[in-house]
Amino acid sequence: MMENGKQIRITSTELAQLWAQYMNDSASICILTYFLKKAEDTEIQSVIEYALSLSNEHIEKLTPLFKEEKYAIPKGFKLEEDVNLDAPRLFSDTYVLNFLHQMSMVGLTTYSASLSASSRADITDHYMECISETMQLYKKSKDLLLSKGLYIRSPYLPNLEHNDFVHEQRFVWDIVGEKRPLIASEITNLFANIQRNALGAATLAGFCQVAQDKQVKQFLVRGIEIAKKHIKLFGKKFEDSYLPVPTTWATEVTASTEYTFSDNLMMFFTSALIGLSIGYYGTGVAQSPRVDIGIMYNRLMVEIQLYSEDGSNIMIKNRWLEQPPIASDRDELAKANLKK
Repeated sequence: MMENGKQIRITSTELAQLWAQYMNDSASICILTYFLKKAEDTEIQSVIEYALSLSNEHIEKLTPLFKEEKYAIPKGFKLEEDVNLDAPRLFSDTYVLNFLHQMSMVGLTTYSASLSASSRADITDHYMECISETMQLYKKSKDLLLSKGLYIRSPYLPNLEHNDFVHEQRFVWDIVGEKRPLIASEITNLFANIQRNALGAATLAGFCQVAQDKQVKQFLVRGIEIAKKHIKLFGKKFEDSYLPVPTTWATEVTASTEYTFSDNLMMFFTSALIGLSIGYYGTGVAQSPRVDIGIMYNRLMVEIQLYSEDGSNIMIKNRWLEQPPIASDRDELAKANLKK
């Protein structure tokens, strides 16, 4: 890429974002191609086709970019290696539509971060386009959920009749005893984290049914238990404030046990979900003045970080964990030079 007549290399930050996007889109192509083949609802098929076209276009754009920059193209995931398109249906169309909606929201967050971290003109343009495309995916999936009566709205609050100010420390420091009701930002994060965990539990339930490796199965079962526990804890905060708890999607998984996705692909996707949860829980801490909620999020973050580490160990053991771009080990290079 030339800027002002000079060759501009991509930075480590840009490389990290592009590498992660390639990995995510190559995984998405496998999953979405399978979803598309099994979908029965024509309207949902249309949304899947749009999402799949975006992932394919991204891979087509990123591949020559890696070559131009003389960086190895990530191995990622392949249709012929990581998915059985002839396997029976594993998830319902309702699950798939909710999956697309949740992933569009994740995409808007990650692409915004990638945009703000990019400096080269073409990389900036790329992520601006990604955001615009993902906004369309978000709108398509949301509108279809609404039209089918499947969209789950967050709780309503009473009308604010006048402004007020906090008068007591109890607003924050109420670790024991009676708690004040949840404020809007706390409701927002708890609601979103219930939905994400519900989707995660349903996803892992399906994955667990078709996993091949015993250790992977055990890991996925543990993830389902963690997600259910977190949903229960978040739901209790809602109940204490007399707010309705969102429903889950456990019934949207079929009884299929035939090989569908590679264990490698399912472990990658599960690890990605764990990483997202850690980030969203961190946001929950930052936007929750009530100390008991912050303590809860911090405790749960430690739990899923330990779970994530166990997942990484499984992937390393099976040589599934593809190493991301890494800085040169200068000490090792110096030692190697001394041996010459």
